[in-house]
Amino acid sequence: MDSLVFMEYALAGLIRFWLLCSDYRQTVADRVEVSTPLNSWKRVTEGAFLYNEGINPYDGDLFHETPLGLFVFKYMIQRLSQWLGVIFIICDLLTAHLLYRTACIYMKELIEKQTLEKSSYAKDTQGLLLRNEDLKLSPIYVASAYLFNPYIILNCVGQTTTVFTNLCLAATYLMMVKGQQLPCCFALAMATLQALYPAMLVVPASLYIAKKNTCGMSDRCSQIYSPWATCGLFACVLFFLLYFSSQLSGSWTFLHSTYGFILNVPDLRPNIGLFWYFFTEMFEHFRPLFICAFQINAAFLYLVPLTLRLHEEPMLLATSLTALTAIFKSYPCLGDVGFYLALLPMWKHLFNYMQQGFVVSCFFIITSVLGPIVWHLWIYSRSANANFYFGVTLAFATAQIFLVTDILFAYIKREFSLHFGLQREVNGKAAKLVLE
Repeated sequence: MDSLVFMEYALAGLIRFWLLCSDYRQTVADRVEVSTPLNSWKRVTEGAFLYNEGINPYDGDLFHETPLGLFVFKYMIQRLSQWLGVIFIICDLLTAHLLYRTACIYMKELIEKQTLEKSSYAKDTQGLLLRNEDLKLSPIYVASAYLFNPYIILNCVGQTTTVFTNLCLAATYLMMVKGQQLPCCFALAMATLQALYPAMLVVPASLYIAKKNTCGMSDRCSQIYSPWATCGLFACVLFFLLYFSSQLSGSWTFLHSTYGFILNVPDLRPNIGLFWYFFTEMFEHFRPLFICAFQINAAFLYLVPLTLRLHEEPMLLATSLTALTAIFKSYPCLGDVGFYLALLPMWKHLFNYMQQGFVVSCFFIITSVLGPIVWHLWIYSRSANANFYFGVTLAFATAQIFLVTDILFAYIKREFSLHFGLQREVNGKAAKLVLE
């Protein structure tokens, strides 16, 4: 298995390197589905240039990275410019490996949990149980789903800063399943510093760490790993990073150009999200109301109900929140979508119980093909308009919503059947519940 994974990494690296050296690199980098005002490397380069010329890059409406990101990216541009493509490839491969390690640990935990609870399962549920091959195959599928996902490859070739956000998120997931509180909070704080929305993951992370570390501990030790302690530690680390960023920039004004830009959505250039078209048509005096409504929907609306239902499965909770954020955030890109898609093979055992798989697959393929076509018709041929492109992005978002709800329903249905069996009575007659 290790040799197979190594070959996958090598092949994925070669594919990325070939595309980065080809004439398609700039074409990919200019695509609105790949680059947004928040993650465009072209904007990073211009921001670093302004900073070197003694001009504050946050004075205009061009640069939206944090001062810490500006410092790191400026160093990369000045000292490692000839190795930039290699750095992006290495970060992408490292992200895949972190997800692979996460899947290995998580699948092992699922098998152990199944062994402990097997006595409480119904007698006719043998076909629902995890098998040993799932322990070996699911991590490989996770790595493959990241390494060879077209959305992720385009994200890397376009050299977007989402590559580094995904790396921080992958580190967060790995530290979470390992139960390492401080490294998890630091990785999550780094992801939040860059993209804001990952802050929601502190809830499943705190639940997971508390669940993993408090078993068999004394009350005093368990308080260290309690959910509230993890949330407090995350807040402290995030504040330290923000303070450090303020010291680098000399003031706190960068908050308006970073988090203020994410929350207020002043740039309405088209992307794969839902904000741009709606607020293009919005009357200005209604804008604050709907900005609040859209941001609450993107960040907080699903947090409480999903946490109440999935508090026993923090990993599925974290993946669901990551997916919903990628759908509803103000400036999404294909790299965000590809990241959570790579996590889904950890629930490969649920795929047979999903009912919308074919429809969702068709939606993904059709919208991925139609998006660039409709964009060309709108911008270059001028034989279409914004409604056409927004229709494609709306269908793409709908497909993602169907995918998330379908896998959650499959999980609930399987858990119910494990404990109550597949046999049912309909009108007083025995009937078997078919999950496929």
